[in-house]
This record gives sequence, C-alpha cells and structure tokens, in this order.
Amino acid sequence: MAKQHDPNSKLIAENRQARYHYSIEDTLEAGIALMGSEVKSLRTGKSNITDSYASVEKGELWLVNAYIASYKEAAMFGHEERRLRKLLVKRKELARLWQATGREGMTLVPLKMYFNDKGIVKVLLGIAKGKKFADKRATEAKRDWDRQKQRLLKQNG
Repeated sequence: MAKQHDPNSKLIAENRQARYHYSIEDTLEAGIALMGSEVKSLRTGKSNITDSYASVEKGELWLVNAYIASYKEAAMFGHEERRLRKLLVKRKELARLWQATGREGMTLVPLKMYFNDKGIVKVLLGIAKGKKFADKRATEAKRDWDRQKQRLLKQNG
C-alpha cells in the first residue's frame, strides 16, 4: 500500500552547506521547544539554519544562532529572532552527544528543520567532523565526475 503524503509534514529549512563543510558521521532527530509565534512563523517558511549549531551546556542541548523571522501578528508577545532554543532529546542520547563533541573536531550541526507527520517541529542534527580543504576538493571532484558520468550514460544510452 502506498504511503500518502501528509500535508502537515514539510521541510522548513535545510542546511545544504553542512554536507560540504563537514563529514556527517551520525544523525539524530530532536524536538525543539518553541513559542507560539515561532511556530506560526515557521508555518510561513521564514527561517534559516545555515549558520547555526547545537551545543551541550549545563546538561541541556541548545540550538544556537538559528534564525526564525518574527511573526508580525504577534507583535506584543513575539520572540527574538536569534535566541537560544532548547532541543529535546533523551538523557541517553544527550550523553552520547556530549561524548561525541568531546572528541577532537566533532560538532553538532543542524541539517534540516521540518514538521513531522503529526505537525510537530523537529530538527535533524548531524554529528559532524570538519573537512579539510583537500577533502572538500575531493568531494567536488567526485560530484563533478558523477555528473559527467550521468551525462555520458544519458547521451549514449
């Protein structure tokens, strides 16, 4: 039976540069504590997670520097656009993330922010290691070769 597309589940923001600048070793889905005006703003699609990251501070996981545009209808009870937002994960996962970031060069990068099937905002975090310049160049070369290979197959096939 084919799975029907749920109108509630949709992509809000994607960090496309993350896979270029980092090698993603593992991913984790986390909930996020938001204000009502933030959720309404996200439904209009006005957000950006490109320059953001997650960090473990005082036993809690926080999303830092994520941009969610202010919701003009909630002017008096609105929110700050770049405030710290708490990410909701289980204690066992938090301990695993704490250990991963303690290692050399590991960081937590948000890859996607989306509404799940139930209409709840989720963040897909990647446990990542920064790429060196040569690694980025190798990634580009592989991507270019894959494109060229597809063109040749399409042309000759």
